[in-house]
Amino acid sequence: MTAVTDLDAALPGTPTTWTGRGFSTRAVHAGSEPDPATGAVVTPIYQTSTYKQDGVGGLRTGLGPGYEYSRSANPTRTGLQECLAALESPADAPATAFAFASGLAAEDTLLRSVLGPGGHLVLGDDAYGGSYRLIARVAGPWGVTHDAVPMADPDAVRAVLRPGTTRLLWVETPTNPLLGIADVAVLADLAHEAGALLVVDNTFATPYLQTPLALGADVVVHSTTKYCGGHSDVVGGALVVSATASAPWLDGVGGLGASVAERVGFHQNAMGAVAGPFDAWLVQRGLKTLGVRMDRHCDNAERVVAYLADHPRVRSVLYPGLPDHPGHQVAARQMRRFGGMVSFRLAGGVEDALTVCKRTEVFTLAESLGGVESLVEHPGRMTHASVAGSALEVPDDLVRLSVGIEDAEDLLADLERALS
Repeated sequence: MTAVTDLDAALPGTPTTWTGRGFSTRAVHAGSEPDPATGAVVTPIYQTSTYKQDGVGGLRTGLGPGYEYSRSANPTRTGLQECLAALESPADAPATAFAFASGLAAEDTLLRSVLGPGGHLVLGDDAYGGSYRLIARVAGPWGVTHDAVPMADPDAVRAVLRPGTTRLLWVETPTNPLLGIADVAVLADLAHEAGALLVVDNTFATPYLQTPLALGADVVVHSTTKYCGGHSDVVGGALVVSATASAPWLDGVGGLGASVAERVGFHQNAMGAVAGPFDAWLVQRGLKTLGVRMDRHCDNAERVVAYLADHPRVRSVLYPGLPDHPGHQVAARQMRRFGGMVSFRLAGGVEDALTVCKRTEVFTLAESLGGVESLVEHPGRMTHASVAGSALEVPDDLVRLSVGIEDAEDLLADLERALS
């Protein structure tokens, strides 16, 4: 007779605690409790705008936190948020996740939740162009100032932090598109010493390869469009907020406390850039296979890196898995593997870079990343055109690859043809 476990004993519709279980177990099951009405093992798409209430002003409480209107909460979005929280949370400190209509919508909501006019922000000098544009050209006129510094240099970061004024230290690791690596634990200490929050964009690494909250970060940002969704069929974003994250400089502002999760939750509803139910369903479906896909992305990326490193037309390869990468030791310490993104510079300069982008066939010329198909792009003229002429401008001989899950031999043959 099979022994009764805590899962067997759970009542129908009663959420199971997945803390302490393996990554892929959490990815498959967290936020996907069997539907209490039908027993469906996949969270349904609740394609509804409103809900019958349990009395005047009473939330419908049959599922989750209670529902009245789908901007405020939707059961499909609740399932995605619970899954993301389960994947990013440290085992001893459950976090809270919030799903949005895009990665930039998530970032904008965070900025408005914890910043105000006169606030200061520090970001990497090779940050994603869209994040820089949002910070410099949207938040800037609102009264937020920023400094861009190399995040791999703790002394440079320390030099621009302004205790009492700096509110956010905004980090990507690995960075987009130069694949720089920052030490999350060291930067967490620096941010907290200055009274600031550490925000880590974990889009490239995903929670399968890296969990910044466990290293001391306060907030994790995702473009769920990328690896979390994983199939290039959805646009979305997410914030995952540590249970201990606090913004004491805003305590009481807007009638809210200092809890970052409380402030983000309020602004998610008040600003309304939420993930729709179908988009939330697509991202959660993608998360179920994230571990499997990331292993294949990493396998293929390593094959591509080995090929490019020996090619005479390639000036240099940027990949944290290479022993001579300046961030290799840090990446090896805080990441499970080194990811599916590869950038390289051409010895022949910008013309060679543009030619490679035009000549690939298996690698599709397109923006975005993290899908099952391999993509190639020229960051200087595509994803990072908005930072041209700024401190974040990228080299014009740079090509970025999002290495997919196709057969590695076909990817290598495609690059050989493009580089020949």
